[in-house]
Amino acid sequence: MSNEEQLKIKQKSYTEAMRYMHNAKETLQKAGKEDNYYNDRKYVKTACGIAYNGVLIALDTYLLLKGIAKTKGRKSIEYYCEQISKLDKKMLRQVNNAYEILHLSGYYDGIQDAIVVKRGFDEAYELIDRIKPMQES
Repeated sequence: MSNEEQLKIKQKSYTEAMRYMHNAKETLQKAGKEDNYYNDRKYVKTACGIAYNGVLIALDTYLLLKGIAKTKGRKSIEYYCEQISKLDKKMLRQVNNAYEILHLSGYYDGIQDAIVVKRGFDEAYELIDRIKPMQES
């Protein structure tokens, strides 16, 4: 894959993943917050699910750019962890954190602790930044 093709893929996927994160932040604001806790679990669950989908876009793109062929069908967290562990151990920790916080605690359990949710969003942004197109000078 040429550098130009890689750049186009990065631009498209990064824009899409960031769109998801923007939507997730907007949804999270609807939850309302008192002290360090969100008031409405429904919006927290929705926001965390949207943010996690942004992470999945970034992971799929990252693996594609590393030459790992797409598999058909839905991929599991085990698939992502197995592939990422071969490439970058630090990134693997971030993937696990994003999965645990955003997908399990956020989306499934609706955790209302704002500090924990913020940490999940921070991990998401760090993972998405890995596919950020570099600006040429």
